[in-house]
Amino acid sequence: MDKFQRTKKVLIFSMVVLVILPTLVASKCTCDEEDEERDKGKALRYKIAALVSILIASAIGVVIPLLGKIIPALSPEKDVFFFVKAFAAGVILATGFIHVLPDAFENLTSPCLKEHPWSDFPFTGFVAMCTAMGTLMVETYATAYFQKQNFKGTRVVEEATDVEKEHGHEGNVHLHTHATHGHAHGHVSSHDHSSELLRHRVISQVLELGIIVHSVIIGISLGASESPKTIRPLVAALTFHQFFEGMGLGSCISQANFKKLSVTIMGLFFALTTPVGIGIGIGITNVYDESSPTALIVEGIFNAASSGILIYMALVDLLAADFMNPRMQKSGSLRLGANISLLFGAGCMSLLAKWA
Repeated sequence: MDKFQRTKKVLIFSMVVLVILPTLVASKCTCDEEDEERDKGKALRYKIAALVSILIASAIGVVIPLLGKIIPALSPEKDVFFFVKAFAAGVILATGFIHVLPDAFENLTSPCLKEHPWSDFPFTGFVAMCTAMGTLMVETYATAYFQKQNFKGTRVVEEATDVEKEHGHEGNVHLHTHATHGHAHGHVSSHDHSSELLRHRVISQVLELGIIVHSVIIGISLGASESPKTIRPLVAALTFHQFFEGMGLGSCISQANFKKLSVTIMGLFFALTTPVGIGIGIGITNVYDESSPTALIVEGIFNAASSGILIYMALVDLLAADFMNPRMQKSGSLRLGANISLLFGAGCMSLLAKWA
């Protein structure tokens, strides 16, 4: 009887182990939020502080490069502007590689997602690559379209001007020839300037799109968190993060020569994006689960797309355009300063990845 009881206990114990062990092992892959110190009141205070500080830092960051008309040293013709743009490009490059792309990999390779298809294919890199190529195509077609529209308008004005000159200069062929020659030079110069302006406008708008996408995700994640320990270090880190990104965006907007209303709207849109995301996160705290498959897939795809845009813009539109500029090629001190600024910007943003 005792032997039977012992055997029974061993069997029961074995069954319990067999039932509980898989649960314990599976718990490592469950998507429940980690047990953290939760304090809704304290967390809300940190969120409000983050909202205000990020709003102010974003506004200041995007405004600084736009002060070129007030502060001559910050005008695009000065060397300081090259340094500011190189710093901003480093910030944007590090944002794409160090902040956004790793988050996308983490989201789309999470154990909370089904093994098929998410473990069968590197979706993160694929989405980032497609977005970078898509950005190139958008820039190419948008610039070509606006150039055609601008060229048509210029030709109409040019033909009307030539007709007026022909009537006003009849009998004086020599003078008319020189006038036409000078007009042609003026037209070519004006056309080149218009093309460059269009390129800067397309760049600034696409860049803002890439920055805004991941800024909203950052804001929602911060706003939905209820752990003061998680939020506290993010307040300062994200404040600097948005300040540096604002400088990058502001330097592109300043070269696009938008009207004051457009500049104001773009600046406000950037400054308000993360705070609005935080507000949305606060509002959906009780229903939002950042570990749910849907949230992981949506965030992962948007983060991957955003990283593709940011990396492309930093390397192609900001760094390549400026570092291949004849003015920088001729000046050793300008090249040195721009390289130092680039490394400093990328370094500062990379360092922030320790906390945000």
